This record gives sequence, C-alpha cells and structure tokens, in this order.
Amino acid sequence: MKITAPREHILGPLQNVIGVVERRQTMPILANVLLSARDNRLAITGTDLEVELVASQEVQVQQAGEVTVPGRKLLDIFRALPEGCSVGLTTEGERTTLRAGRSRFTLSSLPAADFPVVDEIGAQQHLVVPQPALRELINKTHFSMAQQDVRYYLNGMLLETDASVLRAVATDGHRLALCETTLESAAKPSQVIVPRKGVLELQRLLGGEGTLELAIGTNHVRAKIGDIRFTSKLIDGRFPEYGRVVPASPTKLVEGDRELLRQSFQRTAILSNEKYRGIRLSVRPGLLTIQAHNPEQEEAEDQVEVSYQGEELEIGFNVTYLLDALSALEGDRVEIGLTDPNSSCLVRAPGASNAKYVVMPMRL
Repeated sequence: MKITAPREHILGPLQNVIGVVERRQTMPILANVLLSARDNRLAITGTDLEVELVASQEVQVQQAGEVTVPGRKLLDIFRALPEGCSVGLTTEGERTTLRAGRSRFTLSSLPAADFPVVDEIGAQQHLVVPQPALRELINKTHFSMAQQDVRYYLNGMLLETDASVLRAVATDGHRLALCETTLESAAKPSQVIVPRKGVLELQRLLGGEGTLELAIGTNHVRAKIGDIRFTSKLIDGRFPEYGRVVPASPTKLVEGDRELLRQSFQRTAILSNEKYRGIRLSVRPGLLTIQAHNPEQEEAEDQVEVSYQGEELEIGFNVTYLLDALSALEGDRVEIGLTDPNSSCLVRAPGASNAKYVVMPMRL
C-alpha cells in the first residue's frame, strides 16, 4: 500500500474512529486500526468487537492495499505533525513507514486479513431519521442507562418502532427516561437494545443536520453519517415492560419554574448523604419544601413557590435522578406528578408528551 494525502485528510477520519480503539486489549489486533486504500479513497476502521466505526476520505492512492497499524500511536503522530503538511504512507512487509517533511516514522503492522470486520448485518428494517431528532432522543434518555448491571439488558438503550413513532427508553431500575419522535413513514413494530458504548459513540457522531438511514438487523444496528459508518452489536435480551412503570395519571400535580427548582435541588443536595443522595419533598398548596440531612447531623432546607392545589404530601427521592430529568427537559416550566409516598413520580414539561421521566421514591 502506498498513499499520499494532506495531514488533515487522515487526521479527521482517525479522530472519528479512535473512540472504540482501546490501548489494552485481549486481542493485540484490536489496538490497531485497519487502513484500506483503493479508488483514491482511504477507509479507516476501528473496532472493539462491540462497536465498529469506519471513516473514509479522499487521498492519492499510488498502490492499493490494506494494513493494520497501532491506532493511538498513529493518532499521536498525526497530531504532532505540522498543520497542512503532506504525508506519505508506505507499507513494506510487516512495517509501515510514514513520511512528512523531514520526519519519518516506522510502525509495526499486523495482517489486515486478521482484522475483524462486520460486512453485512442482514438488515430487516431501514428507517430514515433526521439527525437532530435522533440526537434529541439520545440526549434526553442516555443518562438513565445502567452501568455494569448484572441485568445486562439494562446496560443499553431500547430503540422501539411502533407505526410512525421511534421511541428511545433507558432505565437502571431506579429511574426511567422515555423520549419519542415521529417518523416520516410508518415502520413495522420492532424492539432492539443498543449497548451503552454504542449509544455514547452514536451520540458523539450526531452533530450535523440532514437525515440518516438506520439499518436494523437481527444482531446489529448500522447508521451512515456523512463519511462515517457506525455499526453496533445489539444486546440479546428482553427489555422490561416499561409501560407498566410509567404512571398513567398522577393525582397530585406540582407545577413550577424548571430553573428555580433545579437550582433549589442543587443547593439542598450539598448536604445530602454522599452515598444515597436522598432529599425529602414536602408539598402543600402553593409551596414545595426541600430538605436534606447527612450522617454528620448537617441539614439543608429550601422552599420554592409552586402551583399545587392538593393535600399535603411528603416523599423522598434521589436528588441526582431529579436533577438529570430537569436538565434534560426544555422550556421554562416543569410538571411533577405524584400519587402517594410509595409511588414513582412522573416528571415532564406541562402539556408535552414526547419526553417523560419516572423516578422511584426513597425511604428516608
């Protein structure tokens, strides 16, 4: 393989795929990226066997070929080279030589044939989704995914199609986030669980406008975003029946200024128990009192004027979960739906149904 290109033409694609390349791997080749040059295009592939990213760019190809080289080292070299310089890459045997100006670097390589790639995913459904809509779905739900939970199906995000609706749902067993968007055309009903790392990589890549095609197979999901192709394995498991935990019609509705409530929760949280992060909400007509205390016998109390016309109620919550929900919502007002001290609350924007957050209560 022999190619020539401006530094930026290789640095850009390299930065796009490096997120899935780990330094320490059980398989040495997974620390490498696959460089594939043909038809005056260079495709750079990185994978961790769960998520695969392929980014391509136009280059001058003097000799087509494929090779794998250490990903992080290659990125560090390109970052260190001067801007705008021309770079030549040549492969001979098990060595790849990189030349730029008076600089020369020789990297060890591994055979391209040993690099694991996902060619076909056997797509059963193709969805056309506006990039901003998919980005919003992920932004408003990703923080509720579990981390390293033994219930492996919670360590990811449910993507569900239902007629002309695409829905994202994430839960860690203590809280749940749900957001949906309308598709341009109807899709057949399906449910897939995208793993946590795949969700976060996709979120990072979704920065532009326009639409993208989401191809959903039995074991993989794939998206083409500009010159980047994203492929992720799916989690093989059954997602909980989330519809059961979303309160249908809470009887006590507390409405207030979203930013004032968020600031009040943040202030009170300073003196909450560092491990459990519990705060107590006491609501009565027109007023919400927020209290926190910790094992050092320290206490915090704050009050916020709210719109509420029901009977008095006291209930405890993990303040981090409430803050995440308030930060994800848009608009000036927020509605917190309560039923009783032992039931989950429903957090949403008044009158809006596309984003909902459910938080389980805590005993304090």
